[in-house]
Amino acid sequence: MPPLNLGNQQPRIPLDADQAWRTTAGRSAGTVLFFDFDGTLAPVDDDPTAVRPAPKVLAAIEALAPVVRRVAIVSARPVDFLRDHFGGLAGVDLYGLYGLEHSHSGGETVTEPAALPWVPTMAELADLARAELAEGALVEYKRLSVALHWRTAPQLGAAVERWGRAQAERLGLKVQAGRMVLELKPPVDRDKGMVIDEIVRDAEGAWYFGDDVSDIKAFAALRARAAADPHFFGVCVAVANPETGHEVAEAADLTLDSPAALGAFLTDATRHLT
Repeated sequence: MPPLNLGNQQPRIPLDADQAWRTTAGRSAGTVLFFDFDGTLAPVDDDPTAVRPAPKVLAAIEALAPVVRRVAIVSARPVDFLRDHFGGLAGVDLYGLYGLEHSHSGGETVTEPAALPWVPTMAELADLARAELAEGALVEYKRLSVALHWRTAPQLGAAVERWGRAQAERLGLKVQAGRMVLELKPPVDRDKGMVIDEIVRDAEGAWYFGDDVSDIKAFAALRARAAADPHFFGVCVAVANPETGHEVAEAADLTLDSPAALGAFLTDATRHLT
């Protein structure tokens, strides 16, 4: 396993994965494990509705949740979608739509109030996208956002991006680029980095696992926490992919090959923490 440079601690101390987990074991009750969903816990699929967690992932998270402070899934997916996949696991918090929604340990879904007035706009935008975009583009309506996919028709990428950015400018929306997808969101100041920053303020350590450019903000939040508190132990892990993997890996401390590799990695981690 390659060495890790952890957080912004000075000087940076190179550690391998086993050493990092052993260090975490000494503060596990104060450690938070954060996971993106698509491309991290689950492989990306041509059909977003068909995505399922990789082998070993659910069992590993179920084993780790009781021995750490919190496990949180922080995703572009709505909370309802995440609940369908993780709702049976005790002690797992769900943050959907980049933090516009959240549910703690199986509780009710709470929506950021500032985003609610944008629900009709998003519904209208989804209908417009279905009517105007070329066949092959996939429109994913998420109530508080609209994702425009071109994974099954890569030749449409440039046209879909132009259309999406023009609509964002017309409607005053935020744009989030991703892996062969452009997502349009309400102009509400909320992202993965802000979610992580809030949760780790009084934590002793955290690991964040992600695969896409939106996860780089989460990495930055861990680095900022480590810079402010030398006792804090933060680890940023990238899951490799052919689209944005290089950029994300450059921002991470450790890179894994795939969601399946993450499942095995977490299973191995349980021997240190449980």
